[in-house]
Amino acid sequence: MSLHLIIGDKLYSSWSLRAALALDLTGASYTEELIKLNQPDTRERLLKHSPTGKVPLLKTEHGTIADSLAIAEYLAEQFPDAGLWPKDTAARAQARSACAQMHSGFFAMRGNMPFDLSHNAPLSPTPPEVQAEIERMLALWAECRATATETGPFLFGGATLADAFFAPIAVRLRTYQVKLPEVDAAYVETVYQWPAFKAWQKAGLEEIER
Repeated sequence: MSLHLIIGDKLYSSWSLRAALALDLTGASYTEELIKLNQPDTRERLLKHSPTGKVPLLKTEHGTIADSLAIAEYLAEQFPDAGLWPKDTAARAQARSACAQMHSGFFAMRGNMPFDLSHNAPLSPTPPEVQAEIERMLALWAECRATATETGPFLFGGATLADAFFAPIAVRLRTYQVKLPEVDAAYVETVYQWPAFKAWQKAGLEEIER
């Protein structure tokens, strides 16, 4: 299967990170094309691939798929044996629910805590709406762990699409130095030790030097 992923800057593009981690979970080989964001020709270059003008985009033999959640579902269908979603029905339903909530919410965190792998300073002060979303996020993670039927350091035991979707939140919590309960701090560390994430982080930080 031919898979070609179009992404934005690894330093800043949280949605691109989700798609890349999802692809890594499949174990399939793919090619990658980075289009720098916020450049005069960014939108023109993206529109050559998709009318959305956004990243990520996955070019496949079935067409170009826009949006990280659609990409995730496509990959789960194409690679059913890779375990992108939890095997257990209740856990799988919770994982899908959690990803959908992440995909369509948490705007205060996104707006006040922009994704930037090189950031290293707390919010001061933390707006009440951001604190409320952080607390909701940690509760959502707890809901995932409560339905997990497999053991392991990720939300559902082994790495799944849920972890791909929450990896950018782990980055925000660490780079904005949010104090976390032990179980959540351990999960953030798990994400940071995920080989696929470490490779992305390294490449993202190297973009600063270019």
